Amino acid sequence: MPEENVLRWRLILGRHADPAEEVALDKTQSGMDHALELLYNEDRKGGLGNSAPRINRWLKDIRTYFPKPIVQLLQRDALDRLGLKRMLLEPELLETITPDVHLASLLLSLNKTLPEQTRDTARQLVHSIVGQLEQRLHARMRQAIEGSIHRAARSYRPKPHEIDWNQTIRANLKHYQPDYKTVIPERLVGFGRKGAQLRHIILCIDQSGSMSNSVVYAAIFGAILASLRSVRTHLVAFDTEIADLTDLLHDPVDLLFAAQLGGGTDIAKALGYAHSLVHNPQETILVLISDLYEGGSEQALLQKINAIQTSGVQLVTLLALHDEGAPAYNKKVAAHLAQLNIPAFACTPDLFPDLMAAAINKHDLREWLTANNIAVRN
Repeated sequence: MPEENVLRWRLILGRHADPAEEVALDKTQSGMDHALELLYNEDRKGGLGNSAPRINRWLKDIRTYFPKPIVQLLQRDALDRLGLKRMLLEPELLETITPDVHLASLLLSLNKTLPEQTRDTARQLVHSIVGQLEQRLHARMRQAIEGSIHRAARSYRPKPHEIDWNQTIRANLKHYQPDYKTVIPERLVGFGRKGAQLRHIILCIDQSGSMSNSVVYAAIFGAILASLRSVRTHLVAFDTEIADLTDLLHDPVDLLFAAQLGGGTDIAKALGYAHSLVHNPQETILVLISDLYEGGSEQALLQKINAIQTSGVQLVTLLALHDEGAPAYNKKVAAHLAQLNIPAFACTPDLFPDLMAAAINKHDLREWLTANNIAVRN
């Protein structure tokens, strides 16, 4: 086995896999081994203990020895495996943690239990995480939405002053008349209504604990959508109660801290409220982000889904909006959605702008899913 592979396996399996110390480790590799040993020692009780200084040193060490994605993974494992959520209750420890979406989710879930001296640091971390994600996603979302709105808004019975001659000529090149050396248009293409809100997008977000990462991304996308003049955006968060957070879309950090992560769910109640916001069903896209586990009446949920579908609203159902695939979900409800030709699926943040563009242009979402190698869950 090549020396590099032997070293990798030695670091993975730990010192107990090499009692004779046949694999030599240099200073850096020994530091990596020690950091991993503290987290993944064999008795699974954890070697970081309850000492804040020791945890602080470990956080510094993993940033020294590992790249950022691995640092985030190790931090997450420390929080989950070793019960170190107490790390987040101390400002000096919060300041040493590398921010990522999982940390934002955890801070938001602990929002009500954070001591006063920690809240400012927690808010700064969430602000940093949201800022990074917005920077990554904003341009892509804006381009996808405005481009699709522009195409969807085109008028094919324009008045003379509304004719887009460039697009009209392109659309009618096959009607070129050589004898007259001109194009005789059979179809006119117009610019459509400029500056109008041509779609109404409602984000309806399950804020139960299992959906926490999706809530973070949904808040960011909601804020981006709200900044676009061509769409009208509502954001509704729910558990067993409903919170219309539309007025907070100008600041996704305020919106996230207003969310109440955890608790049960009443999806039917939330969909009923979202449906009450609809004024023009044919121009409305309702995005339900939920694992579909209904804490209330499942029969009422199925009836509400049927009513929304019948009204002409375009219902998009996301089981998750993050990078980690589909979670556990209610297969019975997903199967009912499939019968209505409403696919239930997980979507990554990077693909969400394209998904919304496809919905705005009323494309067949099953074809979009196939083109993007996304599995339909039913």
